Amino acid sequence: MTIDVLIADDQAMVRAGFGALLDAHEGIRVTGQAANGAEAVKLSARLDPDVILMDVRMPEMDGIEATKRILGPAYPAAKIPRIIMLTTFDIDDYVYDALQAGASGFLLKDALPEDLVHAVRVVAAGDALLAPSVTRRMIAQFAAQKPRVGQGAARLAELTDREREVLVLIGNGHSNSEIAASLFIAEQTVKTHVGKVLAKVGARDRVQAVIFAYDTGLVAPA
Repeated sequence: MTIDVLIADDQAMVRAGFGALLDAHEGIRVTGQAANGAEAVKLSARLDPDVILMDVRMPEMDGIEATKRILGPAYPAAKIPRIIMLTTFDIDDYVYDALQAGASGFLLKDALPEDLVHAVRVVAAGDALLAPSVTRRMIAQFAAQKPRVGQGAARLAELTDREREVLVLIGNGHSNSEIAASLFIAEQTVKTHVGKVLAKVGARDRVQAVIFAYDTGLVAPA
């Protein structure tokens, strides 16, 4: 299966470099490039990509607003793409806002080429790009600066005690195998619990679950 990718960045050299890199790998095809968020929204609806590499800061419309529109209820395409935010800095409050809007993760622009390819494959497969050393720290830092939202309390109450334990461990960045070892249960059982947690809290992926855990206070920033 070929992964169709749309690249949105206001720097032509970045678009060209990422495009050439991804096109050189089997199973990945760059179908479009956008110079700003407005173009990204239009091209996404027309090209129906699987993954979008979205720069955070762009003229006319930034990557956050573009992400909100593409992942919003008014989006016209039948297939909702996965969005990877591109940023120059590893701690960026704009990226936190983008993750809240539904992005599947973020990647530093100076990441290694193999990291970019891996990121595209990971999110295309339906997983979240949750870098343990960076993303958790960023989410924790900016969650501490933002007011808690009360609308998550009802969804949190739907979780069983075991599911709450699993969500806490997800919020702390543990993988399925680490959760299994911590709770002394099988990894397949963990996968079942994770699926139920995501469904109950309304999270698209693990990144969204982490944000939910912080926003509801279930996990506190260090």
